[in-house]
Amino acid sequence: MIWLALAALVLLAGFSVRYGWWRQPVDDARPRILMYHMVSEARPGGAFNKLRVAPKNFEAQLRVLRDGGWHFAFISALEQPQSLPAKTVIITFDDGYEDNLLNADPLLERYGACATLYLVEDRFDRDWSTSKKAHHDSGELMREPKLSDGQVKTLLASGRWELGGHTRTHANLARLDEAGCREEIVDARGSLAARFGVPLKSFAYPFGIYNARDVLVARDAGYTTAVTTQEGIPADFAAQALELPRIKVSGKDGLFAFRLRLRSGRR
Repeated sequence: MIWLALAALVLLAGFSVRYGWWRQPVDDARPRILMYHMVSEARPGGAFNKLRVAPKNFEAQLRVLRDGGWHFAFISALEQPQSLPAKTVIITFDDGYEDNLLNADPLLERYGACATLYLVEDRFDRDWSTSKKAHHDSGELMREPKLSDGQVKTLLASGRWELGGHTRTHANLARLDEAGCREEIVDARGSLAARFGVPLKSFAYPFGIYNARDVLVARDAGYTTAVTTQEGIPADFAAQALELPRIKVSGKDGLFAFRLRLRSGRR
């Protein structure tokens, strides 16, 4: 009996560490920002399957949000956070994968949802995972189909998507001097705005890697908000406008984990 009790305690401890069910819920008056990359099936042996949320799981998550009374908004709505209703959720997609159009958009339409797309300008024939860790040289992300400019225009024309910046080449900003940083952030913002005929108000730091210089450059570029990969729910939007945390949605987690992350902002 003692061994069974000890085994149960070990299992409970592991469950608690993984899911953090014991964390205090965050007030629903604080908007949640969800971070996605792809809506597609996992690839056998894929190194980046945590970035791939299966379409059926994405639909289940949207259903939880809709049925739970959550209000869908663009990231630009955070320019006036006081005007947002309680239980506001902001869906964001990073990089610009083709499945955002093929798989995610029909589900957004079905559930009356919307999303912000943080687009890499020069996104073709690049394996930007190697810009973070050199040993990530499998080419997996380079081979992942990306949105064409025409497909991006289709998304924007639907009214369900707004456009944000994600640098020119998905660069690791920590490896760049200031001139290179400005080219990636400032120049790319101008190019994307001209190409798609829309203003870009929000920015996402590639890999979530950035420093105080990069925040200043994003502000100088004209961005009013910027998102990170830090987990959490913003507490002070005025103070955190250019360093907003998000809730990571992993393709390896189920609906229980999604509900908990929505509740506390953390895994």
